[in-house]
Amino acid sequence: MRIDIISCQPGLLEGFFAHSIMKRAAENGSAEVVIHDLRDYGLGKNRQIDDYAFGGGAGMVMMIEPLSKIIRNLTAERQYDEIIYMTPDGERLNQKAVNTLSLRTNLMIICGHYKGIDERVRQLFVTREISIGDYVLSGGEIAAAALADAVIRLIPGVLNDETSALTDSFQDNLLAPPVYTRPAVFEDKAVPEVLLSGNEKLINEWRLAKSVERTEERRPDLLQ
Repeated sequence: MRIDIISCQPGLLEGFFAHSIMKRAAENGSAEVVIHDLRDYGLGKNRQIDDYAFGGGAGMVMMIEPLSKIIRNLTAERQYDEIIYMTPDGERLNQKAVNTLSLRTNLMIICGHYKGIDERVRQLFVTREISIGDYVLSGGEIAAAALADAVIRLIPGVLNDETSALTDSFQDNLLAPPVYTRPAVFEDKAVPEVLLSGNEKLINEWRLAKSVERTEERRPDLLQ
């Protein structure tokens, strides 16, 4: 998989993809993330990428010319399964969407800034708009990193134990059950005996029951 991310603050993303699971995915060839600096396509000697909004009001708007140029350059090189704009008014990201995107080959992600991007970019190029929650960030980089991380970790070969991703929260519309590690007893708090039994059937039944219980308590909307 290849993910191209368009940003006017590329430094916010570079460190994120240089560590841990994201670094491993790049090194073993499972995923390639390419970060593009929008200012390389800015206008004039100041590499302008934003301007005042028509109609007035506070805040600047990311201009259409730099964005359209970089998008057209990228789409001339390869076909993208999705051109995604990270925006608070997009569809709410969930595990089902992440699972679907993990099966794609090429994704492009646009990070917004200021008051957002010129609406015509959304009309002409964007195929999917995604939000990571009902709040506003200073820019789309954090949201783009969250999306890329959620997608890449599902690609075969990225995690050391590929079954780990299949037992994560939300994969079956349930929250993950409680987990424990050594020591078996800490300050009078003991690990449930079933987890020490070695009986895989009973352990799986316990985990499922605890997943349902936790989901009912914390996210009953998932069970609907």
